[in-house]
Amino acid sequence: MPLPVALLLHPAARLSFSEFTVHWSTVIGLALLGALYHWRAGAVPPPDARERPPTTGQRASFFTALALIFLSLNGWVHDLSDYYLFSAHMVQHLVLTLVAPPLMIMGTPGWMLRPALRWRGVGPLARWITAAPQAFLLFNVVIVAWHLPPMYEMALEHHNVHIVQHLCFMVTSVLMWWPVLSPMPELPRLAYPGQMLYLFLMTIPMSIVAVSIAYADHILYPAYASAPRVWGISPLQDQMIGALVMWIPGSFFFFTIISVVFFKWQQRDEDSSESAQVGYVRQAR
Repeated sequence: MPLPVALLLHPAARLSFSEFTVHWSTVIGLALLGALYHWRAGAVPPPDARERPPTTGQRASFFTALALIFLSLNGWVHDLSDYYLFSAHMVQHLVLTLVAPPLMIMGTPGWMLRPALRWRGVGPLARWITAAPQAFLLFNVVIVAWHLPPMYEMALEHHNVHIVQHLCFMVTSVLMWWPVLSPMPELPRLAYPGQMLYLFLMTIPMSIVAVSIAYADHILYPAYASAPRVWGISPLQDQMIGALVMWIPGSFFFFTIISVVFFKWQQRDEDSSESAQVGYVRQAR
């Protein structure tokens, strides 16, 4: 009988809150991404562009996203996720899909990305994959596929596959958020009603995955069954908590953004109404 995956990979795994493990592959990747952003932010926007260099708020948004990715892929969250708790892994995945990607998009002015659209084949591909139907499909296929037990166990067993899993989550999450947060008219956002419908539909596939995990009467991911127990949480309890983390905070996050979009829509209509009234008064005079 083969050794359990967790023991095979990490026979000496030990949870210690006095130590903070760092994986240099994440440091190098994030440092390169940060350096690329800094280099592009220092470029002068085209003279006819209305956009300006990134504001302090935009820079803070982008580098906060990088910091969150670093903290979720290193240290205690990483150790709990990889060696002990499925539920901690779900927290990590929510950060990588729902929190960091929108911060990165909000922190990046459109003009910084626009030159890439002129590369051969990039423009048409970008327009296709950032359209709402394709972005919806790509993100949810990735979420469902990587939570199938064979795929999930393979990611835990092979570090390189685990890296690919996280990259898939982050790349498709950026695509998923694009129809709501796009900073580029060439790759436009949905109208406000479309954004609300899109975000509502986004809750359904993730909820189905979470419910399927929550109602399973057996351990779906054997690696966690053989992992050392922490805080008295049994493997089945851990699996249930992880499903609830994906289900409740994940859905709540989308509904919060739906509320924000709704109020922005209302504010726009009020501003338009006020402008129309001012114009009517001026004409009457």
